[in-house]
Amino acid sequence: MHIDLSGKTALVTGSTAGIGHAIAKGLAATGANVVVNGRSQGKVDQAIAAVKKAAKGGTITGVAADVSTAEGCASLVQVQPDVDILINNTGIFEPKGFFDIPDEDWQRFFDVNVMSGVRLSRAYMPAMLKRNWGRIVFIASESALMIPKEMIHYGMTKTAQLSVSRGLAELTRGTAVTVNAVMPGPTMSEGVQTFVADLARQNGQSEEEAAANFVKQHRPGSLIQRFATVEEIANMVVYVSSKEAAVTNGAALRAEGGLVQTIA
Repeated sequence: MHIDLSGKTALVTGSTAGIGHAIAKGLAATGANVVVNGRSQGKVDQAIAAVKKAAKGGTITGVAADVSTAEGCASLVQVQPDVDILINNTGIFEPKGFFDIPDEDWQRFFDVNVMSGVRLSRAYMPAMLKRNWGRIVFIASESALMIPKEMIHYGMTKTAQLSVSRGLAELTRGTAVTVNAVMPGPTMSEGVQTFVADLARQNGQSEEEAAANFVKQHRPGSLIQRFATVEEIANMVVYVSSKEAAVTNGAALRAEGGLVQTIA
């Protein structure tokens, strides 16, 4: 299969690092014009340079905006008023016991992980429907289905993303616009690398040992028994964004290494 997105413009939120950055590179490799997004101009500029170096595809641009706020989303849309492909990737996580999570954290997680995608989908989806082509992808998590007891607030936001993406898909009936969610499992992004490095130092282990032990202890149901790479998650997202994925709509697609023990 050859995925060609030449002439299509793709916005990937939170794409200066991690899964989002890998998605930006993957989409650029298909020929798409990619819009990188992050909160600081410096990181956006660095990400643009890295994507350009990795993939000789379409035009690579960027917008610095904090999409966790209504004002940030509005400023992003003002600079980039139209896209063919919207990847709602921006997200945060933090292990914290339920009884230690204040109201402010619940609101912050909801604003970043859920409302960013709600606001941007509301801004960009009408034009997709009007021209009868578009792709919206929410980057959720296996935590949407298997709520982690150490991050209940995070799990809540990921479940909400599944609800929003399925609801929006219902609005595409009879069109060539699709809305889907992708659910990564444990993935070795920069933030997770830092977390694993801290574990390794605390336990006197190598990072490889710490990563393997984490999966065995905290995600024992994993069939692959390892962290995924950001590129492996990006591959799924690039496919769902493609013309070839025309009949995949309203789906919650698992890329979690078999953690979720169900056939549906």
